Amino acid sequence: MRISFHGADRGVTGSCHLLEAAGRRILVDCGLYQGGRRIEEENAQDFGFSARDVDFVLLTHAHLDHCGRLPLLVRRGFSGEILATAATRELARLVLIDAAHLQEEEARFHARLREKRREDGEAVAPLYSLLDAMDVFDRFGRAATYGRAIDLAPGLRATFFDAGHILGSASVLVEARENGAARRILFSGDIGNSGRPLLRDPDPPRDVDVAIMETTYGDRLHRPFEASVEEFYQALNAAFQRGGLVIIPTFALERAQDLLFYLREGVERNKLPPSLPVFLDSPMAISATEIFRKHPECYDEETTRLFAEHVDPFGLPGLRFTREKAESMALNALRGGAVILAGSGMCTGGRVRHHLLRHLGRGDASVIFVGFAAEGTLARQIIDGARHVTIFGENVAVRAHIHTINGFSAHADQAELLAWRARANPRRTFLVHGEETAMQAFAERIGAADVTLPRLGQSFEL
Repeated sequence: MRISFHGADRGVTGSCHLLEAAGRRILVDCGLYQGGRRIEEENAQDFGFSARDVDFVLLTHAHLDHCGRLPLLVRRGFSGEILATAATRELARLVLIDAAHLQEEEARFHARLREKRREDGEAVAPLYSLLDAMDVFDRFGRAATYGRAIDLAPGLRATFFDAGHILGSASVLVEARENGAARRILFSGDIGNSGRPLLRDPDPPRDVDVAIMETTYGDRLHRPFEASVEEFYQALNAAFQRGGLVIIPTFALERAQDLLFYLREGVERNKLPPSLPVFLDSPMAISATEIFRKHPECYDEETTRLFAEHVDPFGLPGLRFTREKAESMALNALRGGAVILAGSGMCTGGRVRHHLLRHLGRGDASVIFVGFAAEGTLARQIIDGARHVTIFGENVAVRAHIHTINGFSAHADQAELLAWRARANPRRTFLVHGEETAMQAFAERIGAADVTLPRLGQSFEL
């Protein structure tokens, strides 16, 4: 048995791990690199393995940095089966179609800009097309159910366990038997932050041989969740008192729904204005919210109770969906007293960049970041205190009030990662999906000799 690493190795995006066992090649996730242009160029490079030789893809969840290169995998020859939970399948379809649209739109924008500037050079091609994304859906096979094993081949089976990260997210246990040797190999996916609304807490299996686990927040603790919610309300109200507009770069999956949940609670508890105008300016987040309503099997007791009482956890009086482009452009007339939630969360694409272009230079506006921002992203530049940033080729001054509230994170912090690993109790651990400083800090905190920080392209016998 052998495992090799092809993404999110001493980095946070592009998760992709290849397991060779029982005569089969199993790929766990095939994610997109996200960040600056140099990082994005890595997406088009070779995977480090032959797509044609992969038999199965086990998809842990539908975030773009875990599923975003699946269209490339299929275009380059993958013809096997993709397995995921039912919720992940629906969300992945949404995410990949949106990603293809954004890439095609970005290519058209650069073509227009190059023509306007009369620049020569090679045209910027999209990484993949909408047709490429649609081809992926033919490869989805059996839907996984939490806790129920799926036979892949003789001596090989996979079981999905609730990871508590986003709707349908899973840690995947692969049980393999080869040449008389048996191994229990656990891929964490992204591990959820316990105690948040909507979803159940992570629930990994016990006593595995090998764990491949994420370390996004391996070097820090989240602040108490209730304090983060109060800080969120305070930041909103401060902007309203200034007469300013609030822009929240929002991940369409989970974060948008969490924020709608707490905006609703804030209005109901008189923490926020009773008819607060809130615009969800993200077609993907709007569709994702509709998908969320279809999967009660993923929710915790509190959210299940709300549905049973016919209370929409994501509904509030002033909520408006702006699905169409013209509706989004109409938001340019807003000056203050409203909230715009728009993708993407790291400001690497989507409508939020248009809102930032318009309002980042306004001293009465606020921008509230409520999630992780990878190095090289526009969000990270703003969070790190840049005085000027470049958006759509324009130099934009940063005068708006900037807030970073990390307690909303959908990722486990260091203490929760340690608890997850203690429950899984692996004999050998590979750390992935984290910036190197976070990974090193977590490795030191574990203090075990069987911890490895693989580099891109490395492989190991199990």
